[in-house]
Amino acid sequence: MIGLEDVRAAAGRIEGHVVRTPVLHSPAIDEAVGAEVLLKAEHLQVGGAFKLRGALNNALARSPHDLRHGLVAVSSGNHAQAVARAAAIRGTTALLLMPEDAPESKRAATLVAGGLVETFDRYSTDREALLAERARATGRLVVHPYDDPLTMAGQGTVALELLEDVAPGGPVDDLFVPVGGGGLAAGCATAAAALLPGCRVHGVEPAAGDDVRRSLAAGERVTIEVPRTIADGQQTTSPGVHPFEVLQARLTDVVTVSDEEIVAAMRMAARHLGAVLEPSGACALAALLTGRVRVGGRVGVVLSGGNVDAARYRDLVGLDPAEVTRPD
Repeated sequence: MIGLEDVRAAAGRIEGHVVRTPVLHSPAIDEAVGAEVLLKAEHLQVGGAFKLRGALNNALARSPHDLRHGLVAVSSGNHAQAVARAAAIRGTTALLLMPEDAPESKRAATLVAGGLVETFDRYSTDREALLAERARATGRLVVHPYDDPLTMAGQGTVALELLEDVAPGGPVDDLFVPVGGGGLAAGCATAAAALLPGCRVHGVEPAAGDDVRRSLAAGERVTIEVPRTIADGQQTTSPGVHPFEVLQARLTDVVTVSDEEIVAAMRMAARHLGAVLEPSGACALAALLTGRVRVGGRVGVVLSGGNVDAARYRDLVGLDPAEVTRPD
C-alpha cells in the first residue's frame, strides 16, 4: 500500500520535468451536472497524457546499475511515449512493446521520443508474458504502466496537484478518475484519502471492459477478454496486483460508460473547454455527465489524455482537431 509520503516523494522527483497542468472550469458543464466541476487538464501534460508522471518517477528512483541495459515496457501508446522520454532523461534507451492496432499518432510520438518499438497482436498475445520474456532476453528494467508502487505514486501526483490548487475554494466532495490497470486511480485515491478523507473517489471504465468493477464485486482480481472499446488506453483485462489492493481500500465505486457516452463527453470538452481529448481521456467526464452518480458541491475530474489521431477524432466527434481552439 502506497501512502501520501510516496506521492509527495514522487512529486519532488519529477518536478521540473513535468507540467503542473491547469485546472479548467466551464459554467456550461457546471450547469449540466449541478455542481462546481474542476477539470485537471492532463491532456496538456508533456507527451499529451498523465503517463510521464509514473514512468519518470519509476526511472528517477532507480540506480545507474538498474538502468545499465535500458528500460522495457508494454503499452498502447501513452505509457510507451512516457517511458521513451524517461529513458532519454536518464541517459538510456527504451524498448516499447505496442499493439499492432495502436493509434499511429501514439506510435509516431514514441519513435520521435527515441523509443525502440516492437509490435504485437493484442487479441492473441499475453502482454504480461511478452513483457516478461523481452525483459529476460534483453536485461532491460521493466517500467510497468500501472502495477508498480513507483508508477502508482507518480500517477498520484495528478490528484495531489488538483487538490492543492483548488484547496482555497473549499473541499472537493467527489473525484472522478479513469481506471484501466488501476495505477492512476490508486495513486489519486491515495492522495485524496490522505488530504480529504471525506472525498468520494469514483473509478471510471468502459462498459465493455469492466474488469475493475467485476474484481471489486468479487473481492478478487477477475480477468476478462480484451475489451472492444474506443478507449484504447483502457483495454486492460485485469487490474494490477498492487493497484487492486489500494482500490479495494480507497475507491468508493466504479462507474461504467458506453462508447457513445465517451464520444458525447469528447464533444462537450471540445465545445465548452476547447479541449481535444482521446476517448480514455474523456472517460471520467463521461461518467459525471451521465448523472449516474449524484453530485453537488465541488467535483474533481481527471482529463487523462489527448493523444488521438486527427482522422479518428473526426470520425468520432465530427470535428477536425484544428477546429477545437477555444470554448464557446
